[in-house]
Amino acid sequence: MEWFDVNDKGSELGLPPIQEFKVHQAEALRHEPLLDVADEEAAGTLLRVVHSDLIGLGTNGPVKLWRGGELATAQKALVAVLWRLGFELNIPWRDADGFRDYWAAQGCSGSWQARRLLVRQVLDPAFDFLDGLEESRIRDELTTGVTSRQSLGWPAVDAEIAGLRQRFQTARSAQDYRDVGNRCVAVVEALSAAVYDPSKHLRDGETEPPVAKSKQRLERYVEGSLAGKENLEVRGLATKVINLAQAVKHASTPSRRDAGIAADSVILLVNILRRVDQDQ
Repeated sequence: MEWFDVNDKGSELGLPPIQEFKVHQAEALRHEPLLDVADEEAAGTLLRVVHSDLIGLGTNGPVKLWRGGELATAQKALVAVLWRLGFELNIPWRDADGFRDYWAAQGCSGSWQARRLLVRQVLDPAFDFLDGLEESRIRDELTTGVTSRQSLGWPAVDAEIAGLRQRFQTARSAQDYRDVGNRCVAVVEALSAAVYDPSKHLRDGETEPPVAKSKQRLERYVEGSLAGKENLEVRGLATKVINLAQAVKHASTPSRRDAGIAADSVILLVNILRRVDQDQ
């Protein structure tokens, strides 16, 4: 994720390009998550920008947030996005001038190393928190099929699974986990649209069930593709997975475990039915 635009308008005069901080992006992040960028990623990249600038200020090094108010804007956005992620960051200065006053009050006027340590004391807990989130995300990674296909060959299903994975990674609250349930249902509906064929699965006198009736559509597909007593458990699996996704979607206080189990189950069902479809 980029936090700077490159302004090379002075190149004709032989001037080097200037990096300009994306103030509007920071202001937007302060109020809500950015489109297509997870708060965790935004927080990590912005934290590194703020850290680098504070070290530069404290050691007479290079700084990028040099225009009036840019450091203050970046810090406010950083505090806000970390709060949404569940971490309260307290920065005891408002801007560059405030940082200078603070380090003077802390007896760090004559030592660059003391100022580096000062910055670390304030920002290292945020780095530790984000590292912990990343480790949790890796441990909580949703399942893949045994063949670990990059694509299942059903574009709409692939897109819904990608959205489900992204939503689960950023989910932190009960409301988020309910939305994971919504994404699970969307995967099931896309799956039913991919496998249900009226010419094969519609019985005499019936009308084609809408995509929203995914349970009915998938049950009919499974009945036709996995007939026989030996496939009884697999047929029952589809029904149970759909019921599980619906339960998380409508639960009042679903947990991360609930959402993860539902998401894993849906992804496994997709992989199972993809294998059935390919083997026919």
